[in-house]
Amino acid sequence: MTIDRPAPVGPYVAHRRLFSADRPLHLTSGLTLPQVRVAHETYGELNAARDNAVFVCHALTGDSHVARHNRDDDPGWWDVMIGPGRPIDTDHYFVICANVLGGCAGTTAAWPSGTPHTAVDIADMVAVHRALVSSLGVSRLRAVVGGSVGGMQTLEWLLRHPADADGYFLAAASSRQSADNLAWNAIARAAIRSDPEFLDGRYAPGGPRRGLGIARMIAHLTYLSEASLQRKFGRDGRRPGTRFHPSAVVQGDFAVESYLEHQADKFIRRFDANSYLRLMSAMDRFDAFSRPDALATADVLPQVRLFSFTQDRLYGPEHSHRIQAELAARGVPARHEQDETCDVGHDAFLLDVPPFLDAVAEFLRGLGAAPHLSPRTLTTR
Repeated sequence: MTIDRPAPVGPYVAHRRLFSADRPLHLTSGLTLPQVRVAHETYGELNAARDNAVFVCHALTGDSHVARHNRDDDPGWWDVMIGPGRPIDTDHYFVICANVLGGCAGTTAAWPSGTPHTAVDIADMVAVHRALVSSLGVSRLRAVVGGSVGGMQTLEWLLRHPADADGYFLAAASSRQSADNLAWNAIARAAIRSDPEFLDGRYAPGGPRRGLGIARMIAHLTYLSEASLQRKFGRDGRRPGTRFHPSAVVQGDFAVESYLEHQADKFIRRFDANSYLRLMSAMDRFDAFSRPDALATADVLPQVRLFSFTQDRLYGPEHSHRIQAELAARGVPARHEQDETCDVGHDAFLLDVPPFLDAVAEFLRGLGAAPHLSPRTLTTR
């Protein structure tokens, strides 16, 4: 997912310390963290009933700055979705977004000395999200919304803790990586680890910039469709004055090469190599339906909506179809909508795509209108 700007700082980013030595966070790896520092931002106001909160889960390299707080603020990564009058309308909803565990934009990412490769899983991220929500005085969410890896977090939340929210919206998401997805990530990891500056994860400040830049270029190609790359660049030559410094990884003559250099240069200025490796590995290990879920014991099932994009070559419609089928097998109806109007690719969920924005707005308006009773509840009444 394309989010390239410095990590959020300033008066709108808040930090909370969650967990404690006597009540630590138990990671799925078996390790424990006695305390977790969480960077988060909130938008709108929590109402008196405390029932209007929407949690937004960010994608792989995102952060807590999901939208502008005012016109003087820096752009957020989902301004088209969140704000006054937007689909997630901050005049009506209290929006929460937090940097994930293992990220590098304010939330705990530093592990015990000598263990730079400590694993973090999607379930661990959700555990921290839930603790943050509780610390903010919210006992039940109106909705959990996420795209891409944020959709993985949303699906994990739905399966293990369905009663936490009235509804769950997953956009351009997957329940598990395909072989193709795994292969792209394997190449990206190899690029980072083959950089002489990586030093087995114990690198000096700055780290393996060339390797991390190559990894970002590899990933970025999966976020865009072939059609969008052809339309933007074709075989055009590089514009004069766009050559990067001599150490740039790609120094070719084509415009698309200049574009990839630019994406890499922005990324290495704001992201950490160990964090990137850790989060990619969390994606690869995620297999949502391979573990027991809590749907069968839920008295009232939340509403679920899936949205995909035809031209998404990372998590195309087939990924959403699988989620829909697996949920149906567990008695959870999930409506799946598919957009064919936008040919940008995976990054379409970040853009102004009217059918998608309308779907989110309509979903939130309809929450609570007709709760779904679980099959267990139906058979015991």
